[in-house]
Amino acid sequence: MDARQLGYFLAVVDHGGVNRAAVALHIAQPSLSQAIRSLERDLGQELFHRIGRRLVLTDAGRALIGPARQVVRGLETARASVESVAGLASGRVDVAAMPSQAVEPLSGIIRTFAERHPGLSVTVKAAFTAGGVLELVRSGVAELGLLASTEPLAEAGLSVTPLGRQRFVVVAGAGGPFAELDAVRWEDLAGQRVIAGQPGTGMRRLVDDIRASGVDLRQVVETEHREAILPLVLAGVGVAVLAESWAPLARRAGALVLDLIPEAHLHVAVVSRTDALTPAAAAFLRCL
Repeated sequence: MDARQLGYFLAVVDHGGVNRAAVALHIAQPSLSQAIRSLERDLGQELFHRIGRRLVLTDAGRALIGPARQVVRGLETARASVESVAGLASGRVDVAAMPSQAVEPLSGIIRTFAERHPGLSVTVKAAFTAGGVLELVRSGVAELGLLASTEPLAEAGLSVTPLGRQRFVVVAGAGGPFAELDAVRWEDLAGQRVIAGQPGTGMRRLVDDIRASGVDLRQVVETEHREAILPLVLAGVGVAVLAESWAPLARRAGALVLDLIPEAHLHVAVVSRTDALTPAAAAFLRCL
């Protein structure tokens, strides 16, 4: 078993099949298939069930994912650390982020990072919930994770760097009933149609809390695509409760952005594994 085989295995997992993985790796499909079979022989276990042309992970395959990512990530860290002796001229940091925090503060952090280290690159991986970000960091898919939760975060086995809080705001169409207001109370939302995120998100939890308080707030759209919410508001489908990171975009698009009373917040933090980071990831953290 070697690192190349483990990298090939992870490519098949991440790309959902041998053909797509071979294209991404720029190698011939038969060569990739042979490498996977060689790895299976070395381990004495099948890693995939072959069902027609489909590959489905076996229990052994699922058990290998985490350790394989640790090995591959460790080698990348070792290589990047040696290269950094000559200065941070090249390298990459993988960051998992939730949609609202990818708007801000991530875009501002990346701007600072790019100015300080023009030779380094950033790959942003999407996760819709805080749990999704934590899983991507724990599994080694991403070195760093940017997330928000309704409570201060403390995760065993991960390093947590708090970044402050984000308020929730109400985003509504310019011609609606809130045109003359700067702020709305929960009870002011009675009778409104709401566009909400999926369960597990802070914005959905707040909407559910408002409805549970007795406010007649009718949910008309549930979407995992956070970027679809503002266009739906502008189209008059309903109002939305969003993190304030969306406020500048919403105002420029012509929507109303209103304070919510009582205030509600998200706690924003960056998480990382407690083992060694690549020099690029360490430099990214310094930009915080």
